[in-house]
Amino acid sequence: MLVKKRIYTKHLIMIKHIVFWKLKEEANGMSKAENAEAIKQKLEDLNGKIEGCLKLEVGFDFLHSPESADVVLYSEFDSKAALDFYANHPLHKAVMPFIAEARSERRVVDYEV
Repeated sequence: MLVKKRIYTKHLIMIKHIVFWKLKEEANGMSKAENAEAIKQKLEDLNGKIEGCLKLEVGFDFLHSPESADVVLYSEFDSKAALDFYANHPLHKAVMPFIAEARSERRVVDYEV
């Protein structure tokens, strides 16, 4: 008779932080496309510089539908405390005014896995 064993493992919680932005046609003295590239560079430059931030990735929409956002940030954190630390970190805060000037809309979702 085959006996199935149930293995219990400790699940680690990870936080995913996803932000979508629609950008203005022009801001910061640059076009929408130039601002998108600058946002990508500024955010991805934070990789490895803020404790608890496991990954930051920025992508651009290619469909350009009316429902689409222009830029997305996908990021992973090892805890809610790490997300809070990132949100208040001086390196992150330094990027925020540039993005705020370039965006016309912002949507965010934070969840645990």
